[in-house]
Amino acid sequence: MAKKRPDYVLFDKDTTAIVFGYQQRAIQRMLDFDYICRREKPSVACIVNPTRDGFHKCFWGAKEILLPMYRTIKEATTNHPDADVMVNFASFRSAYPTTKEALESETIRTVAVIAEGVPEHRTKELIKIANKRKKWIIGPATVGGIAAGAFRIGNTAGMLDNIVTSRLHRPGSVAYVSKSGGLSNELNNIIARNTDGVYEGVAIGGDRYPGSTFIHHLLRYEANPEIKMTVMLGEVGGLDEYEVVEALKDGRVTKPLVAWCIGTCSKVFPAEVQFGHAGARAGAEQETADAKNKALKEAGAIVPNSFDDFDEKIKQTYDKLVKSGELKPKPDVEPPRIPIDYDVAFKQGIIRRPTQFISTISDDRGEELRYCGVPISKIFEENWGLGGVIGLLWFKKKLPKWARDFLEMVVLLTADHGPAVSGAHNAIVAARAGKDLISSLVSGLLTIGPRFGGAVQGAADHFTTYLYRGETPEFMVKDMKSKNVNIQGIGHRIKSVTNPDVRVEILKDYARKHFPITETLDFALEVEKLTTAKRGNLILNV
Repeated sequence: MAKKRPDYVLFDKDTTAIVFGYQQRAIQRMLDFDYICRREKPSVACIVNPTRDGFHKCFWGAKEILLPMYRTIKEATTNHPDADVMVNFASFRSAYPTTKEALESETIRTVAVIAEGVPEHRTKELIKIANKRKKWIIGPATVGGIAAGAFRIGNTAGMLDNIVTSRLHRPGSVAYVSKSGGLSNELNNIIARNTDGVYEGVAIGGDRYPGSTFIHHLLRYEANPEIKMTVMLGEVGGLDEYEVVEALKDGRVTKPLVAWCIGTCSKVFPAEVQFGHAGARAGAEQETADAKNKALKEAGAIVPNSFDDFDEKIKQTYDKLVKSGELKPKPDVEPPRIPIDYDVAFKQGIIRRPTQFISTISDDRGEELRYCGVPISKIFEENWGLGGVIGLLWFKKKLPKWARDFLEMVVLLTADHGPAVSGAHNAIVAARAGKDLISSLVSGLLTIGPRFGGAVQGAADHFTTYLYRGETPEFMVKDMKSKNVNIQGIGHRIKSVTNPDVRVEILKDYARKHFPITETLDFALEVEKLTTAKRGNLILNV
């Protein structure tokens, strides 16, 4: 699980996120921001890409790193329980189910929904789920948000040069919340030029029903002692700004708030005008920008006469806080340099170049051979054995002793099946025909498939698929039969219930004694009960 933070903190330097959607540029921009902020580790924990899994290669400064990629949100949250943010780049069609799954997970606390056009009734359902589970939604229809010097959602704040110019690589003392993602970039610039910079900024999104509103974030800012003043940029349409008005009146918001609602020009049009956002439309006088600005000013917010004076009001408010001693300006920090991706400058050492081939499991380039980063000497000193090496090379982790011993047991039990199986038979025939050693070996390997050798993988796929879907063994048997597909791992030509395979019995006994969980084995044994009831030789096979 992610470390415990105060309720008012959504993002800090330890925040890590799951990115849904293979948005390579956005991912690299997040990592580049991490690097210039001098984060200790990348903010992107992994990627969810429904079309493929594996690894995504990207840069951490001048060095290449690999980010794991999964097909499902469940896999991502299971393997990365510390990631409590999901940046959701799903389309408006897929935004609802993916956001819902993330909100209902145990580890995700905040979901940023980038897509525009999410149906309003779906958004309302997501808001209800988030409120019930005390979670946060930023968006839909948002660029995201940024915690200066700590964490960036996707493409928030644009290119790196803009980020450095706006001093977002280190925290300031001012927090803002806006509707528009595009105008949030302008706010970054305005605040940087007139104060010590942004502490945090969130664009709640332009839809009529945002997952979180102005007041939600302003109350967070109010509780954060690092934030000394706040800025709000609303717009014509909707009534969310009036929640801020009420909070100013009843004292829930006490920090200086510089506020403005854009769209005051709407009054010059002879008819109602729809601006860029879905929510930027005044259906009543109360929803006009002028009415909101007036209400905010009367409630105690610092409201300029026009957007042209917005920066001046921010500067005046900031200077007043500095003069009174309530605010001590944050120092500037020189950001590290990000190399340029251009081959010509490679020899000069100021850019990066991707490798052509990579190995994630072994490395003999240094003084000592390493398996998955572990020196070979350590493997022998600690007696990890063959099972330990298989764990490093296949599973890329140090396996516990019970797992290492199990792998070695499997090797012992399956080292040789004798000459009768198809693989051995083909190799023998090829050798008798005068073929060389490699050709004979390959002729045997080519027979590996669902009925020989390959059933091990097939059995694992079949049993875990139905188990993790929550299906019963009875359903699995019926479903496979209806598809006319043999259940892999079931059936033996010689052995039966009355004459069991000793190798299977040894493995079952070991698993029951040493495995912490045997849910897959238990599921498979229930399937075996059903199949052996039909025919005695339909038992589990090795």
